[in-house]
Amino acid sequence: MQTISAKIDTRLYRTEITSASGNIVIADEPQDMGGKNLGFSPAELLASSLASCTLITLRMYINRKGWDVSEINIKVDFERDTEHNVSSFVRKIEVTGEIDETQRQKLHIIADKCPIHKILTHTNKILTTLI
Repeated sequence: MQTISAKIDTRLYRTEITSASGNIVIADEPQDMGGKNLGFSPAELLASSLASCTLITLRMYINRKGWDVSEINIKVDFERDTEHNVSSFVRKIEVTGEIDETQRQKLHIIADKCPIHKILTHTNKILTTLI
């Protein structure tokens, strides 16, 4: 289980997010939404989770295979269609190194195996308790 704590005070809409291990991230809304753009927006954090998990998963696989890859870059576009209640993530992954087409195809499959990808593409439930 991963536990995240977050708190907000009277500063619109600065939110301090803390992991159980003590890491801290600041989230905020952009200025045009009433925030001060002091950190990632919640939507940016969601897309960031997919991006970082994908890269970590790919790096683990590449290292295990011993492939000559010096860098992996990713761009994630996230869009929410509220009218149709559909969210879309588009990942564009660039691999720098000596890999052939078969390896590229395998990396495409591995990218879809990252844990956050699996979470986002499967049924989720959120249980809320007000205390």
